Amino acid sequence: MICFRYYRCVFLILLLPTLLSACASTQTTSNEPAEVEAINDPMESLNRVTFDVNDFLDRLLLRPLAELYRATIPPGIRDRVTDVVANMKEPDILANNLMQGQFDKAGTTIARLGINTTVGIGGMWDVADSWCDLHQQTGDFGQTLAVWGFSEGAYHVLPLYGPSNVRDEIGLTVDTLLSPWQYLTLMGGLTTFYRFEAANFTATTIVRREKHIESLDTLRQGSIDYYAQMRSAYRQYRAKQIGVDATPKMSTIDDGEQQQ
Repeated sequence: MICFRYYRCVFLILLLPTLLSACASTQTTSNEPAEVEAINDPMESLNRVTFDVNDFLDRLLLRPLAELYRATIPPGIRDRVTDVVANMKEPDILANNLMQGQFDKAGTTIARLGINTTVGIGGMWDVADSWCDLHQQTGDFGQTLAVWGFSEGAYHVLPLYGPSNVRDEIGLTVDTLLSPWQYLTLMGGLTTFYRFEAANFTATTIVRREKHIESLDTLRQGSIDYYAQMRSAYRQYRAKQIGVDATPKMSTIDDGEQQQ
């Protein structure tokens, strides 16, 4: 038995050569419009099919689950779950802060992890933010690759996961393998490991989708082309995280975590 995390890693690793070859074979020529080159979506036909499947599954299952979670779980408990999920991201953020040479951010992340894991009782309360004004930093391996000078590559929609690009797919794979919690839970045996993986995946997915019920509804309802708007929002959000301007200018989601 292989957990979802490793299915995802294997899937991404096998998919990357196809994406890279597609990018190489569909380069825009000098007489193509600048907007087409900026959008960088050579696999748009396939991406739209994947996007439509993701959107169907979201409306059928994920959004109703997020609404049920919001309706049945008191806000105080939802806040605790959200803070635990955020605290579990800190080791990945720290590793990428260091790899990017962002040592001030790394110091903040270390302090947050220490304070919230201890005083915040396993991260259930974000004491570092509320008491010490230490806000969570950003940091993932897709950003790290950008800092190292790698371009984003072609836009792509991943099954179930949603908007991405070649650089961020590599980053997602590396971040998945970097997470220390999976290795710690293995010390408790495979049963503990699989239970943790299932709980972590479920909590992360539901928390993220519940957070974006309104923003995604607004984006969907206000879009003539929902696919194009989601692509634009994703690219703008990632450009903002990395600290560059993305063209053409497009609509964004509030904090931008993509989710179908």
